[in-house]
Order: sequence, then structure tokens, then C-alpha cells
Amino acid sequence: MTAETGAQAPDFSAPATGDKTLSLSDFAGRTLVLYFYPRDNTPGCTQEGEAFRDHHDEFRAAGAQIVGVSRDSIRKHDNFRAKYDFPFHLISDADEKLCSAFDVLKEKNMYGRTHIGIERSTFVIDGKGVIRHAWRGVKVSEHVDEVLAAVRALG
Repeated sequence: MTAETGAQAPDFSAPATGDKTLSLSDFAGRTLVLYFYPRDNTPGCTQEGEAFRDHHDEFRAAGAQIVGVSRDSIRKHDNFRAKYDFPFHLISDADEKLCSAFDVLKEKNMYGRTHIGIERSTFVIDGKGVIRHAWRGVKVSEHVDEVLAAVRALG
């Protein structure tokens, strides 16, 4: 199974901020915007989180909930979320199960060294658990506007 448009989203259950465990079933009947990002407190990841934060009310009005995912610990997520006042939860995927299920782990090259990291990706999952939109290799600027337009188009 691949996490692509039209496919059933991989089921998951993972620890999240606010002492929660979030599962795909928690969003049954509602649209879920699940975005994967490399690391808390890095410039691009902060900018992306702030963009989702700044449009949070519009996503809610369109019937969508936002959840961010990275491999950072819950403690780091709690601090990141508080520092930037994110009104949505962040999932800690330290064991990389969720990242693997959505196929967002990619080989990256930084300063001449290769490593496996999260490819910035966003998935819009409808209330029946079907992936309606998938973006991979996301560039932060204007991405949130694209996602919001896609959510609104779901009606």
C-alpha cells in the first residue's frame, strides 16, 4: 500500500502533544491535514507551522483538523508548540512507523554527508480515511494556501 491520492490512508496510533495518543480513527467523519516536517525549531519547519497556525481558523471553518508529524520527542514538540502557539497537535514518530507508512523518509544530502530524513510532505485525508491530496517535496512558501484551497474544494 502506498500513501498516494485515492488510496486508503495507513492506519496509525502515535503519541502526540497534550498527553494524547492520536489515531486515524480519531478523525473519522472529518478531514485531516497531516503534514510531515523534518525537525522542530528549524527555519523552514517553523515557517510552515506558523503558516498552518495563521490559517488554523480557516481550516477549522472548512471542516479540517491539522496535525504535524516529525521524529522529535514529545518534550521537544511540547516546547515547539508552546513557543509558537500552535493550536494543533504534533505527533512524535521517533520509531519512524508513521513516516515509513506514508513513505516520507528519503535520503538527503547535507554538507556533503548523506542521511535519511523526512521529506516535507502533506496529506489531506477525508472523513472516510481516503487520501484526497498528497504533496511531496513541499516548498514552504504558499504551500498552506494550496492545502487550504484543496480542503475547501472537498466541500
